Amino acid sequence: MSTNPDNESQNTSSSSQDAPKPQIETIRLPTVEEIRGQDIWNNCAVRSVVSGVMGGGLGLFMGLFLGALDNPIMQDEMTGRQQFIYTAKQMGRRSWNSCKTFAVMGFIFSAAECVIEKARAKHDMTNTVVAGCVTGGTISARGGPKAACAGCAGFAAFSVLIEKFLDRHD
Repeated sequence: MSTNPDNESQNTSSSSQDAPKPQIETIRLPTVEEIRGQDIWNNCAVRSVVSGVMGGGLGLFMGLFLGALDNPIMQDEMTGRQQFIYTAKQMGRRSWNSCKTFAVMGFIFSAAECVIEKARAKHDMTNTVVAGCVTGGTISARGGPKAACAGCAGFAAFSVLIEKFLDRHD
């Protein structure tokens, strides 16, 4: 049995044609609405206010939950209605305080991170560390310089841990 050289060349060319070609995806340009939405969200004031509102909402729910767990000191001497009223008031107080604290915390952190990111023109871990330090120092500044330094270090470390957990930076 002899082989034909022309037959072999046809087999190799047909096998190269059978190989699947990679599909090239077309590039979709963003719409005008998407560009406007990105421009709005890149505004530091908008980002900070939204973070403050979301932080306030989180604080509200955390305060409600933790306020419900408080037991009255004189629980044995109180009627069921008095315990209910006490718990409702405690939930209201605690939720309002947590709401304010988390709103301020979210606002300051988001504003600091956004301003630092815009000034440095980089999106990395340094922004998070500095924003955490600014936030912790600002929140604990009423306690004096030692408290502000401890708050700065603690909140910066906490911010780094959260960033590592969420793995936002490559």
